[in-house]
Amino acid sequence: MIRRRRGLWAALVVAFAFAVLVGLGFWQLQRLEWKQALIDERIAQAQLPPAALPDSFRPDDQLDYRRIALEGTFLHDRELYLDGRPRKGEVGLHVVTPLVLPDGRTLLVDRGWAPKGARDPATRAEGQIEGEVRLEGALRRGGWGGLDMFRPANQPDENIWLWTDLAAMAAAADLENPITEVYLIAGPQPNPGGLPIGRAIQVDLPNDHLGYALTWFGLAGALLIIAALVLLKKSP
Repeated sequence: MIRRRRGLWAALVVAFAFAVLVGLGFWQLQRLEWKQALIDERIAQAQLPPAALPDSFRPDDQLDYRRIALEGTFLHDRELYLDGRPRKGEVGLHVVTPLVLPDGRTLLVDRGWAPKGARDPATRAEGQIEGEVRLEGALRRGGWGGLDMFRPANQPDENIWLWTDLAAMAAAADLENPITEVYLIAGPQPNPGGLPIGRAIQVDLPNDHLGYALTWFGLAGALLIIAALVLLKKSP
């Protein structure tokens, strides 16, 4: 009787674990479909003709990777730096410069990559464009896209930013009337002197959910195999 009861409990535990693993697998398939739809949406956004920057922003606006054309004047003396950005195997930084728009708002612009040794603007003085400029690029919402437990700490006092906390960056640069909902990634048009180096706008969202689903389904299958082997071993 005790042996039979233990066997029943073991079967229930295996069944519960199997159901959980299969459920996680199907959940990842749902995530796969959601992520692919999001990627397709952003690719479509990136392929639209450049539009004007909106006058206001709502949380449900589809703005990520929306191509934008605008004019303004850079505030080079208030540059910010996104640290730890790789390019062709070399780790450098992205130069983020506030752009004052004709309507008085200020937009942060990621102008592109520069090596660590070019953090000092004096080393790339030719690229510090004066006067009104015309830019084309893509909007991004900014923020930390990963799990909160892995979010690194920005260092505003040292002007070291590891992720785009737009409100904090605008405050650190002491900007008037800043736009904190989005920032602009400048396109690949070259800057005078070669730095910063702009980049083509690419939708870079990872979509690994199929692999995760196969992992969960594989674990469920392995659990059944192990349970069957144990059962066969105990059979007289």
